[in-house]
Amino acid sequence: MCILALGAAVVLACSPVEQSTVPAAGQISVALAPASTSAVSPQIPTTTVTPLSSQLQQPPVASPPAAPPQPPLSTDQPLPADNKTTGATLDHAGDQAGDHAGDHADIVVRAEARTIPGDPLQQLNLKAFKAVQAVDRAVIRPAAMAYSHIVPNPIRSGLRNFLNHLTEPVVFVNYLLQLKPGKAAETFGRFAVNSTVGVAGIFDIAKRRPFKLPHRPNGFAYTMGYYGVKPGPFLFLPLVGPTTVRDLIGVILDRAFVPFAFGKPFNRPAYAIPTNVFGQLDQRAQLDATLNNLHAESGRPYGATREDYLERRQAEIDVLRGKRNDVDETVPDVAKVPRK
Repeated sequence: MCILALGAAVVLACSPVEQSTVPAAGQISVALAPASTSAVSPQIPTTTVTPLSSQLQQPPVASPPAAPPQPPLSTDQPLPADNKTTGATLDHAGDQAGDHAGDHADIVVRAEARTIPGDPLQQLNLKAFKAVQAVDRAVIRPAAMAYSHIVPNPIRSGLRNFLNHLTEPVVFVNYLLQLKPGKAAETFGRFAVNSTVGVAGIFDIAKRRPFKLPHRPNGFAYTMGYYGVKPGPFLFLPLVGPTTVRDLIGVILDRAFVPFAFGKPFNRPAYAIPTNVFGQLDQRAQLDATLNNLHAESGRPYGATREDYLERRQAEIDVLRGKRNDVDETVPDVAKVPRK
């Protein structure tokens, strides 16, 4: 048995032995499969990684539709270029802005109404101005245009001269109150010439050669302004038009002077009513183009009327004080706007 075992061991030692394919501990054996072997390798799932910058990008948000253009503010109270804005303008602008902005925005800026210096009653004045303008469009202007087309120009001119002639006594007295005897003498001479040669003032002969005595505006309001009385708050009143507290007092004194000084027929309604009516129609017809241009060019008729009236009245007082030679003729006489 021992001999057989020894022989088997010798045979085994002489035969080639394949190396074991089992790796030893701590070793990794890599077996390369032949190209023809159809070995199936395990599939590793693939995950696509999106860059962080791409993840942070949000999809575009559709912008809201653009607000349609809004119409301009009312021409009655538009904003002036020189910052002389009426409180009514600002308040109306704020109302419009609030109505439209609520549909398209979260923040609404609303203008506060403020009072213009010299016009603390602007809200009441503006209402009176609108009422007078409505009556003017409906009644006064059509009647004035009919008057200017129907009545011949010589008759209208004669009536205008006559009404101006009746103001000469007021002009004369106020030149005396202003200590201007030379101007008072010229006014008296003008009144005398037109009363005689001019046939009770129907023809303005005194302004022609050789007299050259033109009509000069003057009155009790001018005298108060000449001595430094401030105009006070601006007013726009039916039957009066644009004025101030000082000028309103002066107008009352002017209109009462002739009836008080001369009596009949000037203090009778039968005289006062027709002459005032025809006088206002004549003035409205004369100022039609001026008022249309004033309202159209400024875009803010109330503010333009107020400013032009105050500027002209101050210019007339400055002439009396010798601060200027004459009133600028480009300033319209808005004191003659239509009365209600």
